[in-house]
Amino acid sequence: MAMTQSSNPASLSPVPAVPAAADLTHFDAEGRAVMVDVGAKAETARRARATGRITMQPATLARIRAGAFAKGDVIGIARLAAIMAAKRTSDLIPLCHPLPLTRVEAEFDLDDADHSVGCTVVAETVGRTGVEMEALAAVSVGLLTIYDMCKAIDRGMSMSGIALLEKSGGRSGRWQRPDASATDAGEVRP
Repeated sequence: MAMTQSSNPASLSPVPAVPAAADLTHFDAEGRAVMVDVGAKAETARRARATGRITMQPATLARIRAGAFAKGDVIGIARLAAIMAAKRTSDLIPLCHPLPLTRVEAEFDLDDADHSVGCTVVAETVGRTGVEMEALAAVSVGLLTIYDMCKAIDRGMSMSGIALLEKSGGRSGRWQRPDASATDAGEVRP
């Protein structure tokens, strides 16, 4: 249902306030998109960990576990895709800085109880900006690769829960997702 303009201001639904351009780092004072200037920031060790999950039919998960796909090792290829995505994040997300990654690790877990594959990625660098986008892009592309490799037998797969679990480094220091369980917390290295 479209909202129409009315001459009676009381009839309009309240509109949430839009943050000022100063609150959004990727916009200048006129609201134009800009790449954040990180030149004055100190280089620090930075780390981010992200996660996500793809749910599928039980038979699809069984074939992944058995390695029974003509296209090859689904998890092995998804791992490489995740690592490649982290390396190419600045090519995918327009305002991301290209980063010299020092480490990217992608882990996958197969869960028979809910017929899903989870992906957790850790990305690290020493630099002037964080690696959250690299970790999130890696998880997304890793899961999309599983979808691509299995879609011939299961087009109903769905991805969910793609989220940053934690980050460390930089001026803002350490952040951990409030709803992350103790088993998700992991150790953050400096």
